[in-house]
Amino acid sequence: MTDNVVDQVSVQVIGNAMLSIAEEMGAVLRRASYSTNIKERVDCSTALFDAQGRLVAQAEHIPIHMGSMKGLVQALLDRDGATRLRPGDVYITNDPYTGGGTHLPDITVVAPVFHEGGLIGFSATIAHHSDVGGHVPGSNSGDSTSIFQEGLRIPLVRFMIGGALNEEVLAFITLNSRLPEERRGDLLAQLAAVHTGGQRFAELHGKYGGTVIDAACGHLLDYARRKLEVAVAAIPDGTYTAADRLDSDAPGQEPILIQAAITVAGEDLSVDFAGTGRQADVAINVVRSALEATVYYALKAVLDPGIPANGGFFDAVRIEAPLGSIVNPRPPAAVAARTDACQRVADVLLAALAEAVPCRVPAGSHSSITYVTFAGPGEEFFVYPEVIAGGAGARSDRDGLDAVQVHVTNSSNLPIEALELEYPLRVDTYELIADSGGAGEHRGGLGVRRDIRVLSARADFSAHADRQTFPPRGLAGGKDGSTGRFILRPGTGDEHTLAGGRVSGVDLAHGDVVRVESPGSGGYGDPFARPAELVARDVAQGRVGAGSARRDYGVVLTDSGAVDAEATARARRARDGG
Repeated sequence: MTDNVVDQVSVQVIGNAMLSIAEEMGAVLRRASYSTNIKERVDCSTALFDAQGRLVAQAEHIPIHMGSMKGLVQALLDRDGATRLRPGDVYITNDPYTGGGTHLPDITVVAPVFHEGGLIGFSATIAHHSDVGGHVPGSNSGDSTSIFQEGLRIPLVRFMIGGALNEEVLAFITLNSRLPEERRGDLLAQLAAVHTGGQRFAELHGKYGGTVIDAACGHLLDYARRKLEVAVAAIPDGTYTAADRLDSDAPGQEPILIQAAITVAGEDLSVDFAGTGRQADVAINVVRSALEATVYYALKAVLDPGIPANGGFFDAVRIEAPLGSIVNPRPPAAVAARTDACQRVADVLLAALAEAVPCRVPAGSHSSITYVTFAGPGEEFFVYPEVIAGGAGARSDRDGLDAVQVHVTNSSNLPIEALELEYPLRVDTYELIADSGGAGEHRGGLGVRRDIRVLSARADFSAHADRQTFPPRGLAGGKDGSTGRFILRPGTGDEHTLAGGRVSGVDLAHGDVVRVESPGSGGYGDPFARPAELVARDVAQGRVGAGSARRDYGVVLTDSGAVDAEATARARRARDGG
């Protein structure tokens, strides 16, 4: 498609230039930040918006952030209007209920961008800060019951005014954090990133002119919408449904159901969460921006990963969610651990899409934010947050991946060397968990076991996770994966499992160990169809136990680990009644 303003080649050049700007912003943010959560684990995202507040370019960082910055820019335009924005002003917020993100540790910074006196767009960053106050270090407890327990709520205010830093706002934030200097450093890194993005965006307008850039953005938005419509049109019309449950949100409470119906009618697609259960008593509620980001991720991943993550794609999807449910809570419902529910939303959407496009959807992944926080006194107060990876579900043509993040999170593993350098902690064990991946013609990916020892005089431990009751599901005859758990002081007389998956304020002494075991994932296809040689290889590599090889796969091994072909054939025939 071309017009008199811009040709298709220029559209692609400009689109890639804007993506490059967003990626450069991410590089600046990571390199300038203080905390390991941003500089090492890359728990942050960066983006550009046009003057109408439409997302035009987002760096490939964290999917859950996909809808967060979008809400903030729109809230800013709704409140102030384009005519009241001024060069040199930068805005900040973190409140999930007013467009500021999806939970309080995610602080969003956005700068209006001007060229030749006119507003041309917005440069935005969002980053997960390792502490913004609240009742536990890390500000990310799974058992809080109100957002007021979760930390400082920052309204939409100016962080810079006319190019000068608003030190009073910065003082409010740092005073409410257990790590004030780290907060200051990370926030200034976010400012550096938005300034970089704004400068590059203005340079792009100077090179091509505002009329050409605006036309190119329009084409890019239309392209994303059209790509989604083409992908949807290839699916048979109908309504595809699925449901799954979260682990119980509190003792004595029934597990909360998440239910979705995806309706396809020609090129139109809608998602309805009618029938989904009540909002949770604890911090696993999902605000609208988080729900939207999860829906966008699932549709993009299955229907066409090549769809640009911009506002054209977003506007083409209709989402309905009942007010007062876990996917559309009333304030002040707690939301710190919202990704536990987001991961289940992704599972349900993928399961529904598996009815329509079965070969594109994997078996159930670990789909849990196995989040841990260690905090306490070292040489100075420390807060170590981490999300432990798990197994990715097997696919129709290959095994699942071991020890990876899935769905709405994409943060990096924190290397042991960086962890032990930054914090008074030691990693005693870091290994894959044998048999945690569900058996199948294609085996599920494995979960992770990580033993972390306290070297300081004492420490507080908090955590939240899901899939500790309901395992990741197998698909097409594959078996379920394993569940996860937290074990305190393993191998001692005081060993015990922390019940419920959502704990805070667990007191640890010097030398205490916490064992974190993340869930595995589901297998795909009949396990007895898996070639015996692959099962033998899995046993040799420690991914599958010899007992599981015989029980789940019908593969009998000799003492040397080789396949006993005759015994294997008999075992497999016996299951099939031969």
